[in-house]
Amino acid sequence: MSTQIGIPNRLLLVGASAAFVLSWSSGFIIAKIGTDTAPALTVLAWRYFLVAGILLLAMLLLRLRSRTLAMPRWRDIRPHLTIGLFAQFGYILPIYLAVGAGVSSGTTALIDAIQPLVVATLVGPLLGLRVRALQWVGLALGAVGVALIVVTDASAAVSPSATYLLPLVSLASLVTATFLERRTSARLSVFATLATHAAVTLVAVTILATATGSLVPPATASFWFSTVLIAVVPTLIAYALYWYLLRRLGITALNALLYLVAPTTAVIGAIMFGEPFTPATFAGLALGAAAIALVIAPGRTAPPERTSAPASMAVASVDDGRGN
Repeated sequence: MSTQIGIPNRLLLVGASAAFVLSWSSGFIIAKIGTDTAPALTVLAWRYFLVAGILLLAMLLLRLRSRTLAMPRWRDIRPHLTIGLFAQFGYILPIYLAVGAGVSSGTTALIDAIQPLVVATLVGPLLGLRVRALQWVGLALGAVGVALIVVTDASAAVSPSATYLLPLVSLASLVTATFLERRTSARLSVFATLATHAAVTLVAVTILATATGSLVPPATASFWFSTVLIAVVPTLIAYALYWYLLRRLGITALNALLYLVAPTTAVIGAIMFGEPFTPATFAGLALGAAAIALVIAPGRTAPPERTSAPASMAVASVDDGRGN
């Protein structure tokens, strides 16, 4: 019986992982399209106006369908306000500024893909979890794979050197959000988590856009088309999948999936913008796939290790590759 139940669950996780990689990759591509139509702050401000509107409507519909639906408690929402600032505002704004300044989507995705190595390095001291030797090999292979993909692009880059620090700021922000989420005992549903993060980001972006005179949108169809895409795919879909998979797969396994983002972005960029698809791109895809297999492979030891995290929080075990 457990086998019959387990197979659909595995297929669901595989499907969710593939959708996560595609939707996360689309964020880099659509950012390139969006920042060609308007400044980054303008695009992001209206992106989050749309996201907040969609989430508000969904919450009202859910409330009407089930009046007994429990609303999130303030003590659970409060930590996620800080997490949301790092997970969306601090992560997305530097990416848009970098792409708008001329850093290619592939290079931005490569720098973002360093996150799994940072996470794996900090897992032990911060969460008391152990990374297996095989997973370290997978992480190293993934790093080589994503580096191969953009080596040509990096050598031909014309953007100021300082702009390459922006994706690093983005990387640090998302890593911070991931660890804050794993250390807090405040538990929200995926929907409530996304709604909270979108709300706090809307406030922050709107303040910045108003202060810099970037709030008024251009009256062009291309702007609104790209803004709607940005609101739905890399925001609602990608972030919902991120927090869902974080709780199902665990930190190391989930962030290893980010190794596939840079190759996927390179493929989409080649199709949409005519960016070169070189043998290095193909090699990077192969190494990325090998890295995923090694990192999420189940350990030989049966029971997961206990951690020093609060008892109310089911922290992911890096040994068994699963979250709570």
